[in-house]
Amino acid sequence: MVEGVEGGKRGVTITLDGVRDKNVMQLKKLNVALFPVRYNDKYYADALSSGDFSKLAYFNDICVGAIACRLEKKEGGLLRVYIMTLGVLAPYRGEGVGTKLLNHVLDLSQRQHIGEIYLHVQTNNEDAIKFYRKFGFEITETIENYYVNITPADCYVLSKFFEQSPPKK
Repeated sequence: MVEGVEGGKRGVTITLDGVRDKNVMQLKKLNVALFPVRYNDKYYADALSSGDFSKLAYFNDICVGAIACRLEKKEGGLLRVYIMTLGVLAPYRGEGVGTKLLNHVLDLSQRQHIGEIYLHVQTNNEDAIKFYRKFGFEITETIENYYVNITPADCYVLSKFFEQSPPKK
């Protein structure tokens, strides 16, 4: 299912589309352009199996960003969402693409009564930290030497918690 929104100052359309076998190469190409890390097959398998929690973003029909998540079971069987990656190509930042991707996952999490979303951010990535804080994420942990072959190697864990109400019957 493709979701569309008119946005921006220039009558731009930002649409989201699910990550599937037929378009997973788009996600791979974006990741090469966006991140200093190469992701393994498990990353792509997790993105594909997360269903609506992983999306590609199109800016006037050009693939410019993506969010890839993994659903995890906590003790007691409760689900939480791990944002493996969220990225937007530099020329399209500030156009609402990242906001649309993150809001999609936040809304979906609330509708599915998921109480926690979290991610890792390199400690020097001030733009990302500021972005996530706008959506209510807080730094909940610092992990030293989390990253291999990139500097700084330390990361913050950013988390957002939702009040969990039982599903309506």
